[in-house]
Amino acid sequence: MDTVLRAVVEAVHASPTQAVLCLSGGASQALGWLLSVPRASNTVLEVTVPYSRIAMLQFLGRVPAQYTSRETAEEIALAAYNRALRLAIPGVPVAGIGFTGALVSATPKRGDHRCYVAARTQSGLWEYNLTLSKGKRDRIGEDEVTSRILIKSLADVCGVDLELNLGLDDTFEKLNVSNKQYTEDEQLNQLIEGKISIMAFVKSQGLVYGGRKVILPGSFNPLHEGHIRLLEVACSMCEGSIPCFEISAVNADKPPLALGEIKKRVKQFQDIGKILILTNQPYFYKKAELLPDSTFVVGVDTAVRLINPMYYDGSYEKMLEVLLGIQNLGCDFLVAGRKVGETFQVLSDLDVPEPVQKLFRGIDANTFRVDISSTELRAASAL
Repeated sequence: MDTVLRAVVEAVHASPTQAVLCLSGGASQALGWLLSVPRASNTVLEVTVPYSRIAMLQFLGRVPAQYTSRETAEEIALAAYNRALRLAIPGVPVAGIGFTGALVSATPKRGDHRCYVAARTQSGLWEYNLTLSKGKRDRIGEDEVTSRILIKSLADVCGVDLELNLGLDDTFEKLNVSNKQYTEDEQLNQLIEGKISIMAFVKSQGLVYGGRKVILPGSFNPLHEGHIRLLEVACSMCEGSIPCFEISAVNADKPPLALGEIKKRVKQFQDIGKILILTNQPYFYKKAELLPDSTFVVGVDTAVRLINPMYYDGSYEKMLEVLLGIQNLGCDFLVAGRKVGETFQVLSDLDVPEPVQKLFRGIDANTFRVDISSTELRAASAL
């Protein structure tokens, strides 16, 4: 590794961006360069190399029509980006890097030797493609060029300005680069459509790089002091926790929230500097898949539904399967008491099935009790 390349990798590792990389058909030397420089764990969340047909099928959810293409690189990058969202702490900038290439092989290729790289972030998509001079290099040589292009893509999304020599033949080879930036409305529409799974809103100075996520889901229409106090109490019960609120833009039995309504609710958290996670999953087993290793804070009325077989097609066994699946993802629930009808109920009032009792912990009513609700606040404001 030359000194300039090393300096670029060091600058990438010094940036806050973390990435999932997925490579198929080349750029293998880039992994060695990234991992051989100290602080690689600052950048690399995961690396996947889906060479076989079945591996690519499982990664993308389908077999691409053409493996080496701009469209496939973009699909891989998007899948890698969504994977990075699940692995990173909310609010930490992440990227998904997708590479696909057709390089020198044991059996000579009829077509061009080429590569495509896509780098996806929350706000943009970088794309790179290159047709190599056929016969100019052996496999190692072509792999080195494509590896340098991959490092360049990572440097670009990390905001590294150092110029990297790609080793191109300037007479016959030209790297084509494009960059598309997404507006906030486009990002929100992508979330609602299911293209991206999470959007996090947090002030940069509020980023926390360790600890367990403690998440209070809700509609927050409006956010009130009881919500804020509940999350504070829940975090006091989980050492080293990261307090997060969560809103699903997609409802189970209603149309998705309108963009204007989403922005209004998001602004409530931005105004007070609290972390908000926006997802497209209304169900807890799906929230757990998106946000593994988390503690979800719920009211006792929600806990009642979670343990009621009626919400699992009447099946007790399906209820246990779903809840144990949530537990296997490293998640659990903190349950706050709530007034149900005229009675204030707590977790100990519920008959939680023995196989999932460890999944639930109660919040002492003497520590937290707020009877006001967002519904009551909306009704009062309408008077």
